[in-house]
Amino acid sequence: MANIGFIGLGLMGKPMAQHLIRGGHSLFLQSRSGVPADLVALGGKAFALPREVAQRAEIIITMLPDTPDVEKVLFGDDGVIESLEPHSDQPKIIVDMSSISPLETRKFAARINMLGHEYVDAPVSGGDVGAQNATLTIMVGASTAVFGKMKPIFELMGKSVTHVGENGAGQICKIANQIVVSATIEAVAEALLFASKAGADPEKVRQALMGGFAASRVLEVHGERMINRRFEPGFRIELHQKDLNIALASASALGVSLPNTATVRELFSACLAQGGAKWDNSALVKILEKLANHEIQKHSE
Repeated sequence: MANIGFIGLGLMGKPMAQHLIRGGHSLFLQSRSGVPADLVALGGKAFALPREVAQRAEIIITMLPDTPDVEKVLFGDDGVIESLEPHSDQPKIIVDMSSISPLETRKFAARINMLGHEYVDAPVSGGDVGAQNATLTIMVGASTAVFGKMKPIFELMGKSVTHVGENGAGQICKIANQIVVSATIEAVAEALLFASKAGADPEKVRQALMGGFAASRVLEVHGERMINRRFEPGFRIELHQKDLNIALASASALGVSLPNTATVRELFSACLAQGGAKWDNSALVKILEKLANHEIQKHSE
């Protein structure tokens, strides 16, 4: 059993930390919004500063909204780095499970490695449901040796744990995931909107499509949300847009054109302009509905 620090206890981080406590690990917890009382009741120990967590833990996990948040927690005042003894006989493992820039991730890893400590980027997919049910997909960038150490811990939080490559590869994989998911959400929204406007029952259309080549997890989950008008997150539009911003910035640096990703990013931007920052990403359909002057209608039985 390990002494694990967990920093960032929001919609995703809280249930992930909960699984680690129930798995028998000692958890040292910190979050800018405060440590939830139920995690303390389970046995987690609350601290005010990232530095205090890192002093006590051999593995420090961060689960934060964006690249600047991770940088601040790791390298800012009272950050994790202040508790890392250079070239210690007992190197610590810093694990970032946020979805952030692959380019910055490699820089963060280099700074940690220069001190003789290990770095892992291990972003996740599966949303709040996956976090709650410990069924996340975890994409890992790390050395082979460190991945071997971390794999049993990751398996307490996820059902699919893949070693993608060295540092940065996990974040690259997550960006690829977000490109696929965002484009599929947009395609599902267009299809269901078309079906509804044309007079068919979108729920029956969805059921039919689930039996064919168009079947997908997005059609299953997000399609149902669109039809039933349930847009509580889930995965917030503001976070998905952030991921697409990272994708497009990274693609620009690489000289790669991602035209459909850019289009979906603009649709998310339109949602933000309508006050939809906290909507589930399936609510992208609302903007398409405005363009069509038609809201998806589920037929009565």
